[in-house]
Amino acid sequence: MTRRRRAALLLGLALLLGTLAASDVAGREAALRRSLGEPVPVVVARTRLAAGARLDARHLAVRRVPARYAPATAYGSVAALAGTRAAAPLEAGTDIVPAVVDDGTRAAGAPVRPGERVAELVAHGSPELIHAGGRVNVLVTREQGDGAGSTTLALEDAEVLAARAVGEGGGGAAGADAGPQVALSLRVTLRQAVFLAAAQSFARELRVLPRAGGDRRHGQAGTTVGADLR
Repeated sequence: MTRRRRAALLLGLALLLGTLAASDVAGREAALRRSLGEPVPVVVARTRLAAGARLDARHLAVRRVPARYAPATAYGSVAALAGTRAAAPLEAGTDIVPAVVDDGTRAAGAPVRPGERVAELVAHGSPELIHAGGRVNVLVTREQGDGAGSTTLALEDAEVLAARAVGEGGGGAAGADAGPQVALSLRVTLRQAVFLAAAQSFARELRVLPRAGGDRRHGQAGTTVGADLR
C-alpha cells in the first residue's frame, strides 16, 4: 500500500469515527432534553428584596430552567408582574410564584391558599440562613425505649412565611445546648400542621434545614435514621 493510499484510508477512518462520536453525543443530548423537558422561562429575584418592594425589571430577572425543575406556578415574564410588590422578604435568586406576590387584592387572614394552613413551631436551625420566602426540610428526633433516638425527615420543601431568632430559654422541643433556635411559620397542609403541632410535644428535638434556592427535589420524606446511623 502506497503512502498516499494509507493517508487517505486513515483520513477516511478519522472522518467516520468523528461522525459516529458526534451522532452519539447528539443522541445523549436529545435523551437528556426528553428527560428534563425543554428549558422554560422563570422569573426570579435579581437582588435581595424587602417586603413591599416593587416587582419590576430593576429587581427581577428571567432564567431558563428545564421544565422538570420549574415551579408549576412560576411567572414566565417580568411584564406579568406589573404593578405588584413582594409580599415577604425575598433572597436573590428566589423563584417568583403567586405565594410571594402582593397584587393589592390579598384578602385579610392568613397568607395561605384554600386547603393550606400555617404551622407555627420553634426548632433548632440557623437564624442567618432561614428567612421568609425560603424553603426548609423539617427533621423530627424521637426518644426510643432504650434511651436512643431516631431521626425522621418529616417534611420536605416547606415554604417559610416568617422566621425570627429565639434567644436562650425561648422554648422549643429541646434544650438550648443543641444550638441556635428559630421560631418560624410554615405553609403546610392540614395533616402536616397537625403532625408538627404534635411533634413539638412528643419529639426530643425539631430541626429545620434550609434548602438551596430553586431546589425542588422531593422523594425522601419519611426517611428515618436510628442511633446506629442506619
